[in-house]
Amino acid sequence: MVRTAISRVILGVSIFAWVLLLINPGHIMSMEHCHVSDSGPSVSSLHMLLEMNPIASQLTGWGLMVVAMMFPKLIIPIQHIYARSLRRTRFSASLLFAFGYMAVWMAVGLLMIGVIMGLHLLMPGSYLPVTGLAVIAIIWQFSPVKQRCLNRGHNHLILATFGWAVYRDALLFGVIHGIWCVGAGWALMLLPMLLPSGHTFAMLVVTFIMLSEHLEHPKVPRWHVDFRAKLFRMIVAQIQIRLKEAQE
Repeated sequence: MVRTAISRVILGVSIFAWVLLLINPGHIMSMEHCHVSDSGPSVSSLHMLLEMNPIASQLTGWGLMVVAMMFPKLIIPIQHIYARSLRRTRFSASLLFAFGYMAVWMAVGLLMIGVIMGLHLLMPGSYLPVTGLAVIAIIWQFSPVKQRCLNRGHNHLILATFGWAVYRDALLFGVIHGIWCVGAGWALMLLPMLLPSGHTFAMLVVTFIMLSEHLEHPKVPRWHVDFRAKLFRMIVAQIQIRLKEAQE
């Protein structure tokens, strides 16, 4: 019952973030084009770009992206916290875990937003940066380093039961889990943000890929073409079961 409730709450938060992303209040999910940069990068074009796209607004959009796309991956870790914590500490420990996890992604997001703004200033509206990143992402996707990060993401810390150590361990657990998630998914997360258009569809595809690879069991880290399509296989299996039941 508790495990089901955790899944529903986290998925609900993720869906709410998706709704906000689709509404896109204040254009937080799009970078406004700076026409001054058409004549080449300059101090004035940089100032104009920052004025049209405040860092705070971009970070808000990035945070919503992380919640929408990555929070479903936190269901199992938070279930782990609930199963190994006292009733009076499990909720606050879970919040600290989520805070530590988000802190890592927000720090990385600040760096990524800087990269995106720089590329937008140098090559506004160009598909060249996202093409180059796509090549890097494909290489990274099948690398042993990526697999090692995915494997480490399945590790769950032994949490303290009493005292302040409970909250320290929960926060540390979130930070460590966030680091391995960043290691596994940094290139995929950056791809939609570099696209001049089609951000939402790209985010949906990337979310599907990352959730699918998260469901896979740990494997030996090596160079290997592995599409990690477990989520797709699960969906196909469920459809086949439903069709079979309907025929009976």
